[in-house]
Amino acid sequence: MGKLNVTMLRYLTREDFRVLTAIEMGMKNHELVPASLAAQIANLRYGGVHKLLKELCKHRLLSYERGKHYDGYRLTNAGYDYLALKVLAQRVADEEGNPVCLKLHRLGRTCFRNIKGKRDYHQHRKSASWLYLSRISATREFAYMKALTDRGFPVPKPIDFNRHCVVMELVEGGPLCGVYEVNDVEALYDELMNLIVTLGNYGVIHGDFNEFNVMITNDGKPIIIDFPQMISTEHVNAELYFERDVNCIRDFFKRRFGYESELYPTFKDILREDCVDIEIKASGLTKQMEKDLLIEMGFDKDENDETYDDDDDDDDNVQESNIENEIDNLRSQVEQLMQEDVPLLRYKQKDENVESLKEEIDTSIEIRRVKINDNKDNDNTDQKNKLIENKPDIPCEIETVAINTVSSSNCTDTLETDSIDGNEFSDIRSIRSISTAATISPDVIKKRTKQSLEKREKKGLSRKILVKGEASAVTRVRRENRDTIKQSTTGIWGWE
Repeated sequence: MGKLNVTMLRYLTREDFRVLTAIEMGMKNHELVPASLAAQIANLRYGGVHKLLKELCKHRLLSYERGKHYDGYRLTNAGYDYLALKVLAQRVADEEGNPVCLKLHRLGRTCFRNIKGKRDYHQHRKSASWLYLSRISATREFAYMKALTDRGFPVPKPIDFNRHCVVMELVEGGPLCGVYEVNDVEALYDELMNLIVTLGNYGVIHGDFNEFNVMITNDGKPIIIDFPQMISTEHVNAELYFERDVNCIRDFFKRRFGYESELYPTFKDILREDCVDIEIKASGLTKQMEKDLLIEMGFDKDENDETYDDDDDDDDNVQESNIENEIDNLRSQVEQLMQEDVPLLRYKQKDENVESLKEEIDTSIEIRRVKINDNKDNDNTDQKNKLIENKPDIPCEIETVAINTVSSSNCTDTLETDSIDGNEFSDIRSIRSISTAATISPDVIKKRTKQSLEKREKKGLSRKILVKGEASAVTRVRRENRDTIKQSTTGIWGWE
């Protein structure tokens, strides 16, 4: 059994879960997720993805591995558990404190290594990660429990599920394998056999109906558990699995209670009453079988054909998805999973402020240009000489246009001395003279202002992170190539 250690769950920040979710999104089409891809998907505002990856690896929520072509990160079972538990803790919170049962599907362990050959989780895929197969297993079990509960079967009531975790009602009792005394053995035997036949009438076979998957409540009532391996009655080996379920119960009652009955159901006793296998798309059921069964149950053929044609079209559209937009789609999924608290109004107000600032700068530049032209037209050399002879002691007034994005140092650089174009001069005792006209062209000022605005906008974007893991991988490959060349030349040509 795998251990579930939730000690670090309370100490993880929002950025940590965002990085874990980014790795999960990247593992959809990558066995190992490079740190650069994780940084793009996570899209953290202030960066620092590499530091978070390092901390998560230290707590064994991620694993850094070396692949054939590149190195990258992989989500571990513990990290997958944390992602599911964080969501379920927010959904399944009960104010009354009622206990529930949590089941974690962990395929890929020693006891589940042959699952790929026994279950059709892969479908058309050639390969898939164990985490993804565990998620499919949990999804199917929740769907089966929901369908059987609605039809009145004695199964635990499903509450919620996320990823590979299923939350269900807690059964007050224990497994049948731990029961040694029963008030009425024959009644319990008949009830279990009737459950096997009733499941077959509804179109499904349990596939693992034994003393370990049957719970006995304190009142002595049986409760069925464990449904991921259920198959359709139209499966190729349906009769084999049905007889195995029956024989498991017969052998247990004979071994434990010394009870053996000649009455037991067979596969021919099944009479279809419902289509649970079609609703859940159970294993062993093809599309043609679904069409035939729906026609037998009274549905129209044309409607079924249209639905299947729509399904085929949808599958084709999924396969023709654009790869270039993949990172954007993964990033949007991360945004939805993390449920950002930052309102969109903040970004809208920021864009509006930038646009208004640009408009103010454009108007100020036009006013500046008009003033410069007026000063040049009203230039009079006689007035200049007269002003110089009078030697006024009045300090000059400098007209400036305030631009918020240009610093004060830049403003002082743009105002240069020009004794010819100026209309007013400072005291003759001063060494320098300052004019109201700027020597820098207004187009240059406008260009510099736009550049400063662009720099301000780029500061909010995520900066490029130098991934030490990939850097070390490149260095390692170069070192191996040098060693290979050295060894090859030494062995073949005898060079030292």
